[in-house]
Amino acid sequence: MAFAWGVSTSAYQIEGGVTVGGRGASIWDTFSHEPGRIRDGSTGDVACDHLHRYGDDVALMAGLGVSAYRFSVAWPRVQPDGTGPANPAGLAFYDRLVDALLEKGIDPVLTLFHWDLPQALEAGGGWLVRDTAYRFAEYAGLVAAALGDRIRLWITLNEPFIHTTLGYATGEHAPGHAHLFDALPAAHHQLLGHGLAVAALRDRGVAAVGITNNYTPVWPQGETEADLAAAAAYDALHNRFCTDPLFGRGYPDLGLDPRVVRDGDLEVVAAPLDALGVNYYNPTGIRAPASPESPLPFEIVPLTGYPTTDFGWPVVPDGLRELLVGLAGEYGDALPPIYVTESGCAYDGIDDPQRVAYLDGHIRAVRSAMAAGVDVRGYFVWSLLDNFEWAEGFTKRFGLVHVDFETRRRTPKTSYTWYRDVIRASR
Repeated sequence: MAFAWGVSTSAYQIEGGVTVGGRGASIWDTFSHEPGRIRDGSTGDVACDHLHRYGDDVALMAGLGVSAYRFSVAWPRVQPDGTGPANPAGLAFYDRLVDALLEKGIDPVLTLFHWDLPQALEAGGGWLVRDTAYRFAEYAGLVAAALGDRIRLWITLNEPFIHTTLGYATGEHAPGHAHLFDALPAAHHQLLGHGLAVAALRDRGVAAVGITNNYTPVWPQGETEADLAAAAAYDALHNRFCTDPLFGRGYPDLGLDPRVVRDGDLEVVAAPLDALGVNYYNPTGIRAPASPESPLPFEIVPLTGYPTTDFGWPVVPDGLRELLVGLAGEYGDALPPIYVTESGCAYDGIDDPQRVAYLDGHIRAVRSAMAAGVDVRGYFVWSLLDNFEWAEGFTKRFGLVHVDFETRRRTPKTSYTWYRDVIRASR
């Protein structure tokens, strides 16, 4: 299979149409309508209106020349309450989208869960309760029954660590809980749901299954034993907690209540994978907490000496090479082929030379990792479109295509043309 050049999006960030065709409410519908939750007071009610403009967006992808498109299915569009039979109108939208992609020679890469849990399941405890894992597997089976014959790569979850941290530990994202380390059951239940979904998908004969994690190189900002221990603790939490169990190592010791992990769970979580999705944005600087009263065993500190994006994130392309080589060294033969499923940056402007420089550096980093022997099969830019950027609303723009959020008009940026030329030159 040729190297996959692609773009990525997620359902709540672009689709809109939150009450169209029997779609139920998600936790992001609820969260974004709570005053003070979203920086600019916006919601994803309309977002990019992709639900109605998907044909235009497929045409943009075709013009770009991508060979793959990673998108997510909105769980509440398929199962409005997270249980029961599939909603035919919801599945029909994805059926049309997949066919439109295939007509243009673009492989659909389907993510089942990108953070938009049905609100009805959250009312019952969300990912903090075990039952949600079983509901997720049932949902996976419904989607596979409808689309399984046309999807070459399935991704169960997007970034379970980030969803656990921001949604359940700090409350910055939906559903807005602030449980700190008591949020860890949400990570286990997501991974249990992943393993159960892998089985459900394989029962329906799908081509290939993977999961996507967010990874960061952890750079100690100090040389004391306490600083090194803090960096190791953060690495265990961010990088290893949602990866070690996938490859049969169990969980790092971070205080997860052992009663949460039942007999047989780890075997389910460690179901064989065909792919690992890697999302990378930047390394993380860590030192020992300044105060012994800190509730966390580490402190995140800014990395200096690097350019930054509009998000304030440091731009470190070589961090992606470091990360990919490190994953291959850590997990060896257990590691399946890797796809860089998100790589991108927030910058304003239709003429966006900073994004061009960012992508150029990160694509070169992928090539360096491949030259070092890492089995990387694809690179997906985040994102095709400027979109609803979670708690930041419409204030951060990641797209290769500019979206006017008043008219929803699409305008390809300089980076769109540049990426198109990179893809053409690679063939």
